[in-house]
Amino acid sequence: MELFGESLTFAAGFFLLLALALALAFEFVNGFHDTANAVATVIYTNTLKPVVAVVWAGCWNLIGALGFVGWLLGFFGVIVGGSAVAYGIVALLPVELVLHSGSGAGFAMIFALLVSAILWNVGTWYLGLPASSSHTLIGSIMGVGVANAMMAGHSWTAGINWDQAYKIMMALLCSPIVGFLGAGLLLLILKALVHREDLYKAPEGKTPPPLWIRCILVLTCTLVSVFHGSNDAQKGMGLIMLILIGIVPGAFALNMGADPKVVQSAAIEMRQVVTVFTPLANGATITKDDAIAELSAFVKPNGPKATEKTFAAIALEAQSVADALAPITDFATFPHDQRNGLRTDIYLLDEGIGKVLKGKGKDGNALIADKDSLSALKKAKGDLDSITKYIPLWVKVMVALALGCGTMVGWKRIVVTVGEKIGKSHLTYAQGASAEFMAASTIGLADFMGLPVSTTHVLSSGIAGTMAANRSGLQKDTLISILLAWVLTLPVCIFLGATLFAAGLFVTFHVFGIQ
Repeated sequence: MELFGESLTFAAGFFLLLALALALAFEFVNGFHDTANAVATVIYTNTLKPVVAVVWAGCWNLIGALGFVGWLLGFFGVIVGGSAVAYGIVALLPVELVLHSGSGAGFAMIFALLVSAILWNVGTWYLGLPASSSHTLIGSIMGVGVANAMMAGHSWTAGINWDQAYKIMMALLCSPIVGFLGAGLLLLILKALVHREDLYKAPEGKTPPPLWIRCILVLTCTLVSVFHGSNDAQKGMGLIMLILIGIVPGAFALNMGADPKVVQSAAIEMRQVVTVFTPLANGATITKDDAIAELSAFVKPNGPKATEKTFAAIALEAQSVADALAPITDFATFPHDQRNGLRTDIYLLDEGIGKVLKGKGKDGNALIADKDSLSALKKAKGDLDSITKYIPLWVKVMVALALGCGTMVGWKRIVVTVGEKIGKSHLTYAQGASAEFMAASTIGLADFMGLPVSTTHVLSSGIAGTMAANRSGLQKDTLISILLAWVLTLPVCIFLGATLFAAGLFVTFHVFGIQ
């Protein structure tokens, strides 16, 4: 079987197509599961009819996923979208599985992640509970890491990238708090500054709001849709790239469209990396195979601290990458069978430099203190990222279509919960605008920082915040159900991810014979 210009066995080709289908299915489910975040307020304030609202949100989710708004804002120096969220998710995965994602264990990892995430998302959607797709996927990733570590004879804690998990979990934890307090405060500010009674009244029948209020509500709905598409779509993109790199590395291990100037710049910078780390190695020497093993252990979650041997390994890998990149003007001319090996070198070097930049020495000071060295390392890391951390346009289009189409179906269950069952009174125009504006702002900021936050948490808590600020009352039974779903998401998905990973290993090894 030939796919993407590479000859594959039937089993590998089958798993590739199935994995891609599951990744797109995850984004499709993500679309209709999270639709309520954008459309509940415009529907329940009679700003847009349901069909129009859902199609509108779906289109803007698609635009956000494609990164059009990011390209536009880039002209003004504002960067959103890109691939930071996509590869932030990948950074949570066990290093050995990322480096060998085309192995049987890699296949098992991908299917465990996607199937467990889809199961929980569909289950909470069926019950009308606005749970977090981000929480779902991250819990599944943790489950795979835990199972992988325990099956290798290590402590379960060794299977989780605690630094990355802490950063993401703080974003997921803080975003609903920010949504609740921010939306409530914004409503109170509106009441103090804008004295329009119609803004704070519930809609009468099917009467649409005044034009100026309608424009504001449509704008906030659009912003939530755009930033949801930009942030959430990247999660699927990151997993798809992991699948493609593992199974067809010749076509996707390296960014075939990388700017030759960036490649040549990276080659020069690698020699600067050698200059920085050689003195730190303090005369230590290391072989190529030992360097890969040393860095593989060093970049793991809770891996060992940097030693002279680690610095020697980074210097050796940097020299190896510099030698490989120096003659390259186009990756298409680079030997097909060496691309995955070069990607492994770049990945370990990139992650190793990143960890050193964050690390502290025995005296508690930064490992690299010289400003020129720090600048050179950061520039080198950025260029390495552009060579391996990329997303082809066709992947963006597929994921964007899946997310956008998903947004247009199955929306009603959660919309009813968000629009009718959080507060005791009907949603007012001001409440809808405040909640949506705060959700859009929080998600946009997270996208800028490369953090995968929960759109669901921000919007749902924002509506609850406006109800509390307006003293409209909250429906405790609904809030308890939503909070229970939020609390259970991580442990349930960790369990599902771990169980399905173990089952996947058995199937790939014993049924399909993939090692």
